[in-house]
Order: sequence, then structure tokens, then C-alpha cells
Amino acid sequence: MKIKNMTTIFELENIQHIYNNRKSLDINYLAISKGTITGLMGPNGSGKTTLLKLFAFSMKPTIGTVYFNGKPEIPFSKGVRFDISLLTQEPYLLKRTVYENINYGLKIRHKNGFSGNSDKQRRMKIRIAMIHVGLDFDTFANRQWNELSGGEAQRVAMAARLALQPQALLLDEPTASVDLESARKIRDAAKKAREEWGTTIVVASHDKSWIHGVCDTCISLSQGSIVR
Repeated sequence: MKIKNMTTIFELENIQHIYNNRKSLDINYLAISKGTITGLMGPNGSGKTTLLKLFAFSMKPTIGTVYFNGKPEIPFSKGVRFDISLLTQEPYLLKRTVYENINYGLKIRHKNGFSGNSDKQRRMKIRIAMIHVGLDFDTFANRQWNELSGGEAQRVAMAARLALQPQALLLDEPTASVDLESARKIRDAAKKAREEWGTTIVVASHDKSWIHGVCDTCISLSQGSIVR
């Protein structure tokens, strides 16, 4: 197996992706360093979401190779399944309590034999994740999904991903449809994940608060290509 640069978490080589008979992504090479926060900028249709889906290994490029931690990987492989998490603009919560929503991914990990996932350990991870997004555990843990505001729901979705402590957290316009307080809490939580766990963050956003206040590096896309 070909091993690439181990200081990077993602590498793309000779990537082209065709969608609806149109080239939605065309990137010769791109590398994301471990432990960094990278912003993706560009107008709608520029390829940001497609790029995030490739990083999430939720789809395969039409042409080219995507590496994770120096190794070529394919969608949904064991090498990436529990190490990468994607948060979209819409929270898509389960019709359950806040606690059960955040616990869901941890329970799947437990069933797959991951250590450190006893009931007590999961409860602690959930509590910490909720603190990171500014949700009081005693107030929100038993609240139903349909009793949340839009901003609270997105924070719960963010907490569900933080509880997994993934190597890479991918954010697709995470604060586009939330109130200012929730947007700030989500940005702060992303920074905290990098500081505490070394999580690599890649965020697509039109919000200048992300681009200028959070990101180490920014990548501009236009018509599927990197322009800056």
C-alpha cells in the first residue's frame, strides 16, 4: 500500500468529480495538515460541499485518490468510519431526546467494540460535549427534539459529533441558519475541539467570523477548482 505524508490528514490527488454531466470538482492536489482549521470559501456551486463529501468518504470521486492519514481510502471503510464526522447546515435530529441523539453515535461505537464506551463513560462524554456547545446538561438532556429552537437543535447536532472526539470534523455551513448566540457557541466548540483533542476542522462557510476569526488557512474555490 502506498503511504503518503503522515503530517497531513487529508490528501487529494488528480481529483475530478462529474455530477449531472458537469465537472463539479477538478483538483490536481490538495493537502490538509493535522490539527488545523481550514476554511472553504466560494459561491454556491463552487464545489465546497462536494469537497467535504470526499473528505467525509461519503462518496467516491469519479477520478483520483483521496488519502486519510497517509493511506488511500474508500467510502465507509473501517479505516475512516469512526474517525471522521460531518455536520451539515440542517441538523437532522432523531425523534428522541437530546441525550439519546448525542448518545446514538457512541452506542454504535460501543457495538463495534470501541473501548472507553461504558454507560458511565458515554454519559461523561455527552455532558462534556453539551458544555462545549453551551447547553446545560440538567436542562436539556431529557428535552425532546421538537422542543428545541433551530439554534439549539444545531448545537445538539454539533455536540453529537464532538462526543465522538473525531480526528476530523467537517462543517458545511454550520451556522448559516442559526441565531447569533448559537453561531458563536458552535464556533467556540470547534476551536475547543482542536485545542483539547487535536481535531482537524474543515469548514465551508460564507460567514466571515469563521474565515477571519477561526481558520488558520482559507481555500477559495470557483467552478470546482482552487483559485486561491
